[in-house]
Parts: sequence; structure tokens; C-alpha cells
Amino acid sequence: MHITLPELALVLLVGPSGAGKSTFARCHFLPTEVISSDQCRAMVCDDENDQSATADAFEILHLIAAKRLKAGRFTVIDATNVQPEARKSLLKLARQYYLPTVAIVLDMPLAVCLERNTQRRDRTLKDDIIRAHRGQLHGSLQGLAKEGFRQIHIFNRPEDLDKLKIFRKPNRTNKKSETGPFDLIGDVHGCFDELLILLKLLGYRVSHNTVELSTLKYQIVETNRVPSRHGDADLLHNSTVLRVSHGGHEFEVYHPDGRKLVFLGDLVDRGPKTPLVLRLAMAAVKSHDAFCLSGNHDAKLVKALQGHKVSLTHGLAESMLQMESESEEFRLEVAEFLNTRPSHYVFDGGRLVAAHAGLREEMHGRDGGKVRMFCLYGETTGETDEYGLPIRYPWADDYRGRAMVVYGHTPVVEPQWQNNTLCIDTGCVFGGKLTALRYPEKEIVSVPALVQYYLPTTGAIKSDPN
Repeated sequence: MHITLPELALVLLVGPSGAGKSTFARCHFLPTEVISSDQCRAMVCDDENDQSATADAFEILHLIAAKRLKAGRFTVIDATNVQPEARKSLLKLARQYYLPTVAIVLDMPLAVCLERNTQRRDRTLKDDIIRAHRGQLHGSLQGLAKEGFRQIHIFNRPEDLDKLKIFRKPNRTNKKSETGPFDLIGDVHGCFDELLILLKLLGYRVSHNTVELSTLKYQIVETNRVPSRHGDADLLHNSTVLRVSHGGHEFEVYHPDGRKLVFLGDLVDRGPKTPLVLRLAMAAVKSHDAFCLSGNHDAKLVKALQGHKVSLTHGLAESMLQMESESEEFRLEVAEFLNTRPSHYVFDGGRLVAAHAGLREEMHGRDGGKVRMFCLYGETTGETDEYGLPIRYPWADDYRGRAMVVYGHTPVVEPQWQNNTLCIDTGCVFGGKLTALRYPEKEIVSVPALVQYYLPTTGAIKSDPN
């Protein structure tokens, strides 16, 4: 028998005295990971049996737990935790640090608890206290699932624990072992042709149905754009822009030097070829040549594909129209793919963080609804401007983290480094550019939009990308 716990979490051992919580903790967790209420009581008054020190002991317990959770350390609370109020304060503490909470309940038979109590050399409790503990536990077990635990594991027999193995599963955001090199791509928004040009410029090989794209028939796109400051005008005029008919879109994307793509989200909406962008990104992820995040536009498309009532605004109508010509199977695959993207990625030993709308340092590598909402939408003041758009709080102004944070979401005219953060959404769909950041080189590579596909909302960007 085994259970799998998150690699970073607050674990509450729950059960009456004599249930075997401390023994369980010694068997399955490091001594430094376990905070014992008895030991905290002994710290206060040199006697872990002195109940008059309980309040001060739990103040110490919460303080140590807070410091560990802030530092991103797996933490186990060894206390009875049989009362909802006792659990509530610890659940609140975990939420404060954007971490999940796990309950491991040792609901052992009363006879077992009483027998173990008599065998304890350090101290014994009155039988009535143990009975009271079990009564409090059973009185709150039914409501345990509503308290906010990510996982609840309940054990009723000592023999169930004898062969138990505990594994830890890395957070989906944890890609610290992936050291790169990477090419991070800003918001694509259905601009498939520009994406192909950018990938070619970055040195990627892109094949369609096993045929190298450079050998396929193509149509040169005429443009009167002025040359880019990045020197990519010749590339634009001499590149092949793929016109792929529907059916059989099997892409293969790889880099001969082993580089990997990181799509920062908002693959969809506004642009003319959302399905092709999705097919390429999904294929690259499937072949382990790319990582991909969801943006707020992707999240809204998922809701629409799942049949939820959403307003077809900000380019969603275009995406839904394009998806109508795709198979039901593909639409289901898209919804599943986008809906299972992590909130963000932490790469290269924690040196690089990729998030659609950016991320404050205290949220790096964390999980939960607040982290995901920040990654999708960024931080806002709660107010709207004269155009009805949310006023964004400039979180990057306050950022002082060690990790480089690369993000998109809010289009800028030119990427500008700010406190070790960089926004690389340069508004391609609005007629700007599609931009990539090469890591660890910190080289910015851009290609200009072939045309302006979508008119920006007044005030959506500070100035015209053109």
C-alpha cells in the first residue's frame, strides 16, 4: 500500500493520543520536517506533559511552521489536530504561503490507543482524555473534506500502516532539472506564419507530415513593412509562409542543438490560424521539444469548448469559428491540453521562471488558485480605466527575486529588462512583432507581423507597436 504526497506541502497528522502519530512521523519523515507539539511544549517549560504551556507551545509551533513554509520546506505537524479550530489555523497558514495541505488521519481503535497509552514511559494520559480525543475526531471527520485539504488519507487499522510506503510527487511547476537552453516565445495569438518564421530564425526544424516545411509549396507574402531594428527584413521577404490545407496536420518540431521551446501562453484568439498554432505547440510538447503554458485567452477557449456560457469577445469568436472546421476529437484534445497546463514553470535550478502574466517571488514553485490567477491575469488594483480595462499593478517594480521572470500577457512596444524580469509580448497580432528570448544567452529575437490582424482596444497598449 502506498500514498503519494506533494513534494511541497503542509501535512497534518490527525488522531487521538496513542494512535501512533509520532511513531508514524519517525518512520516516514525526516526529523527536521516534523514539528511536534509535545517538543514545543518542552521547549517552553522543560516538560512536554505540562498542559499549562500548551498555548505558548502552539505559538512556537505556528512560528516554526510559518518559517519553513515561507522557505518552501515540506512540513509535518505532529499534534492531535482532532478539533476543526485547531486545523483551521494551520490550513490558513498553508494558504498564506500558497501551499496545499494534506491530512493523514490515524483513526485507530480505542483499545489500541488505550493500550499504547499505558505502555508509554514518558507520560500517560487519563483514559477519558483519549476517549474525548476520539469523540472530537469522529465528530468532525465527515466535514473534513470541506475544510480545504488537498488530500485526505484515513487509516483505521495498525496493520495498514506496517506496509505503507509514502512517495513524493514533484509539483508540475518544478522543472528545475531542465537547464536549457531554451527559447521562450511570447503571445502568439494565432499568428502561425510569424511563428514559423521565428522558429526558422531560431534554428528550429519544423516538418509537416514528415515533409520539411522548406520543401513544401509556399506563397511569398508581399509586404511594405519597414525593416526591423532586429535585422529580420530579409528573412521576412525571403521566407516560406506555409498555407496548409485542413486534414493531417502532423507537425514535428526540434532543434539540432537540443534547444527547447517555452510557449508563454495565449496561443489562441484574434489571429487567423489558431488551430495550426495549437497543433504545432501540442506536437512539440508531445515530443518533449517544448513546454507550454496557458494564458487567459486559452483558459477562456477551454470554457467555450466545454460548453460553458462565455462572451465571445477579445478574439474568442474568431477562434471558435476556426475551430468549427476541426474535428470533435481535435477540439476535445485542445481542451484537455490547455486545461492541464501548469500555472508556471521553474527551470534551471530555480534561476528561470516562466509565467504568462508574471509572478511574484513568494509564489514561485507554489500551487493553488491564487497563484494560477496571478499567472493568468497578473496583478490588478481592482479598478478599471476609462476604457473599462483593469488597471494593472506594476508588480515588476517591486520584484527583487533571484530568479529571472519571463512573461507576456500585456503587449509592449519593445521588451525592456526591469528588476530581472522581461515581458516579451510585443503585440504581433496587433501589427507589432513576435518575440523570443534565448536563455541563457538573454538574446532577444523578433520578427515583424506580416499584417495587422486585429485592432487593439484603445488604451490596451501604451503606444502603437508600429
